[in-house]
Amino acid sequence: MPEEIDQIQSLLQKLTEKLIAISPQLIAATIILIIGIFFGSSISKLILRLCSKRNIDITISRFFASSVKVLIVFLFLFIAIKKIGIDITPFIALLGAGALGLSLAIQGPVSNYGAGIAIILTRPFKVDDTLTIHGRTGIVSLISLGYTRLLTEDGEEVTIPNKKILGEILTNSFTNLVVEGVVGIDYSADPETAIECVREALSKVENIDKEIKPQIGIQEFGDSSINIGYRYWVKTHNYYSIQYAANLEVFKALKRADITIPFPQRDVHLIAQKEG
Repeated sequence: MPEEIDQIQSLLQKLTEKLIAISPQLIAATIILIIGIFFGSSISKLILRLCSKRNIDITISRFFASSVKVLIVFLFLFIAIKKIGIDITPFIALLGAGALGLSLAIQGPVSNYGAGIAIILTRPFKVDDTLTIHGRTGIVSLISLGYTRLLTEDGEEVTIPNKKILGEILTNSFTNLVVEGVVGIDYSADPETAIECVREALSKVENIDKEIKPQIGIQEFGDSSINIGYRYWVKTHNYYSIQYAANLEVFKALKRADITIPFPQRDVHLIAQKEG
């Protein structure tokens, strides 16, 4: 037991002497690494400002800025390691071998990153666009290398892996989203009057896009009613609230015009047969 304690003490003494001997190199390496992090952050912010002035898409700006920052930090990290006196050649070889094994072990995340790069470069959508994919609709709030995040009207965040987006059918309605509605009127009513009522009702609803005119017309001839279809455009974050308000205004307008909204009905004919 005393011999083991002596060995530990001797090892600690040698380690302390080694640290004292290379302490100037450690301090210099730490300073180099701090400078690298500060320099990388400064260059990243500068790239973001330049891209903002040139109106470059925020997704591409963030991608370039973060990539440059990572490269700069890694460059200064290698310089710091070399400053200590450690040969970085074995580390580079080990990093290459590790990258190969790691790529096989984490094919899922790697495929997400590859899909993220493709999305950023091809730009099928950008931040603040309205995206519909896999039955979910929301405003694109973030596009990263691994995933894309949607913000719904209910305040929910939907995170979708990028590999689930690339190659799928997606709908990009940019800043607006179309709202579709239909209302049935009695066959005895005048369709043109009903169409004007719907048009007037939609004009009273706030937050409906005024630049794109609503589309209103006879959608179909139903069994019990003439169905008037109408379509209009709203901002995504107000989709449901505006739809409910518009339907109420349409109902009030038709009621003021004495236009009946019929309910489904059937005519049943009874045929009596004579005895014998």
